[in-house]
Amino acid sequence: MDPVHKALLRKHRLDLSGQLLVSDTVVPFLFQENILTDAQVEDIECQPTDRQKVLKLLDILPNRGPRAFHLFLRSLGDFGWVRDQLLQELQTPPGPSCAGEGNTPDNKSASKDVCRIPDSVLQRVPSDRELSRLASRLGPEWESVLMDLGLSAEAVFRCRSDHCLSAHGAALGGLVQWRRAEGRKATVERLLQSLQATGHHPSVLEDVLV
Repeated sequence: MDPVHKALLRKHRLDLSGQLLVSDTVVPFLFQENILTDAQVEDIECQPTDRQKVLKLLDILPNRGPRAFHLFLRSLGDFGWVRDQLLQELQTPPGPSCAGEGNTPDNKSASKDVCRIPDSVLQRVPSDRELSRLASRLGPEWESVLMDLGLSAEAVFRCRSDHCLSAHGAALGGLVQWRRAEGRKATVERLLQSLQATGHHPSVLEDVLV
């Protein structure tokens, strides 16, 4: 793997481990493309949590040859916002430090976090379909999002118990419960606030609303 690609994966290691679910599509695709061996797939899948599965995959990928990074990006079909962030960083050459100028790294970072969702959309209540799409993108951080939305630890535990084999089902159950409890206050804007509070980029919600 190219050293630039290795450095990028290392830099975003913790972010990736919090946003990706690799068992359903990513690992099978990489196995199909001969990037992962049987033993490596087994090593990843035996990890006890989704986060640790991602971390194990990121440990393996840098040593799997020159095709590994590009095929990893191709495997992220269900996580388009993650792939786009990685590609955007690759395509943005590092500029010189410009102290005192408006185009500072902090300002660049802030501009990338600007929400592009229209105000009319922010004020409405999300549909079942939108909540389902969001649930599939939250990854292992879904519990933090639900608790920020106001669900109790007991309610989150119940969602997890009722859907012990499906993180998507648990997250969706919690989101529907939140919408039912909050009524008209359960707006897209409120979802955005909780996503940002738990470290998610606004593009996660933007993709859901397309």
